[in-house]
Amino acid sequence: MLNNKVKYALKALLHLAREYGKGPVLIADLAEQERIPQKFLEAILLELRNHGMLASKKGKGGGYCLNMNPDLISLGRVIRLLEGPLAPLPCVSQTRYERCAECVDEAACGLRMVMKEVRDATARILDSETLTDVLKRMEHARAEPVAAMFQI
Repeated sequence: MLNNKVKYALKALLHLAREYGKGPVLIADLAEQERIPQKFLEAILLELRNHGMLASKKGKGGGYCLNMNPDLISLGRVIRLLEGPLAPLPCVSQTRYERCAECVDEAACGLRMVMKEVRDATARILDSETLTDVLKRMEHARAEPVAAMFQI
């Protein structure tokens, strides 16, 4: 389950992706439009900037903007950056592998086998979906006519 930090970061990044190439966005505007607590958002944006994902400009006309094309920012990359490995167990993590202390036979551990499949499927989806892809999904959903529901 995504924590609020990651959820808010993704919302902010999607907003900045919509504004990509138009210049910096004020933190106050971003916080208000995306309904993110401003102080929390400031810390998140600073962390993303420190990792090179965002650029910032101080003063009049300042704010934050993406430091790279939204086509190059996958959801998996953001989640790993802010939350750590996608793996549900440390013994199946590709970036932070750690053997489970209670494990007797890792090669025959059924739980490990299933959790590795979970990790692989999760990584495949999150690493293939970029900010641009998510924006396209949102546009498509908004363009779909809503079917009227009638009940008698």
